[in-house]
Amino acid sequence: MKGIKDLNILLKSIKPKLMGESFVFCTVKNLKLKLKDEAIMIFKEKEGITIILEKKIADQNKISYENEWAMITLTVHSNLNAIGFLAVITNKLASNGISINAVSAYYHDHLFVPIGKSKEAMKLLNELST
Repeated sequence: MKGIKDLNILLKSIKPKLMGESFVFCTVKNLKLKLKDEAIMIFKEKEGITIILEKKIADQNKISYENEWAMITLTVHSNLNAIGFLAVITNKLASNGISINAVSAYYHDHLFVPIGKSKEAMKLLNELST
C-alpha cells in the first residue's frame, strides 16, 4: 500500500491520536546501543546525532534536553509524495500560536507540539477533518 496522495482525502482522514508519553529531543555525539533500541527517531547531522526519546528514558540516562513535547500521530497512511499535507496542518497550528516539529515516516506523520498545547492542537486537528 502506497498511502493516500489526495490532499482532501488526507485531511478528512487524519484521525489524530495523542500518544500518552512525554517526549524530548536530545543530541549526543555517540549513540549507545541501548539508546538505539529506545529511540523513536535517530537522525545524524554533522554537529551531532539527534534522538527523540520518551522523557523518562532521557532522565534515566541523564541526557539533557530543553523542552517537553507531546506526540500526535496522524493515523492516516499518507503517501510520502503527498503535496501540501503538512503545509496545511502546520499553518493551522502556527496560526493558533502552536509550534510544531513534524517527523514523516513511511506510514504516518508524527507531530511534536509543546506538552502544554497538546489538547488545543488535537482540537484544531480534529477541526481539519470535519
